[in-house]
Amino acid sequence: MKKRIVCLMLALCLCLGFAVCAAQAGEAKQLSGKVTVYMPSPAGLADKIAAAFTEKTGVDVEQFQGTTGEILARLEAEQANPVADVVILASWSDGLSMKAGGQLESYKPANAGKVNKGWIDGDSTLFGYSASAVGVIYNTTVVPELNADWTELADAKYKDMTAIPDPKKSGACKDFLAGLVTGLDKGEAIMQSWAANGLTVPGANRAALEAVTTGEKGILIAGVDYNAYSSMAKGEPLKIYYPASGTVVNPRPAMILKTAPNMDNAKAFVDFLFSDEAQKLVADAYLLPGRSDVKCENRTNLDEIPQIPTDWDKMMGVASETADKLNNLCK
Repeated sequence: MKKRIVCLMLALCLCLGFAVCAAQAGEAKQLSGKVTVYMPSPAGLADKIAAAFTEKTGVDVEQFQGTTGEILARLEAEQANPVADVVILASWSDGLSMKAGGQLESYKPANAGKVNKGWIDGDSTLFGYSASAVGVIYNTTVVPELNADWTELADAKYKDMTAIPDPKKSGACKDFLAGLVTGLDKGEAIMQSWAANGLTVPGANRAALEAVTTGEKGILIAGVDYNAYSSMAKGEPLKIYYPASGTVVNPRPAMILKTAPNMDNAKAFVDFLFSDEAQKLVADAYLLPGRSDVKCENRTNLDEIPQIPTDWDKMMGVASETADKLNNLCK
């Protein structure tokens, strides 16, 4: 009799287990409708991730693609009638600002245990699914070889040869400058010495790189690395290196808005960003993958890049002011 009761109880447990699994599977299949995602460049990566997510889940992805500044401006304009579900920025400090404004939903994404250390914030609202770093990009027809450290780029032999992206339009450059002045001794003096040596600000990342690609300028300070690797693969006469005193690696935060009209789809999209498939797309786009177990074959990997010590809270406090200062110095 006891054996029969035990067997019945085991059978009941198994049935309940199967029921739960079936329910969970059913819930996963019930995703439908759309998810609205605001993403920065590269556009090709955004399109590929969107297509792969739709193929996997059946959920349509409506996108707005723009610079970090354009995305933030759109979010501000839509405050009264929120549209976006997921926002991805090219600036970790701008993500922290959104968090400080109480705009973000806390969530633990799939594969969170595999994410690079520090690329998910303590409240689990910013998810660094990829990253870029800035380096020194130079045109080899103008400067055949270059390995100068940040301070050395103010040398007279580089007079009027250097450019930098506009930090008001490039989140990566803005965060780099904030890291420079807070993480290196005499960082602000270094920035001032560049300006005194003829540093120019051609525009956002793409415009700044174009100035060097064409040979108008020989050296791009704080150039976004994935743009350089992509251009080099197309045969442009460019090289990139990371100065010995270090640079800023900028995780690109994906964030779920508290006001997301499609919350379940938003969470599923963030889960997908850390999937094997999406992380491979990230690596193929010359960005650093968010997962520590995914490596790049076409660019320098995270553990090979010298880094400036970063205090993101401190950097966030000076980022906008430093960006304004750089632009004023270069006028």
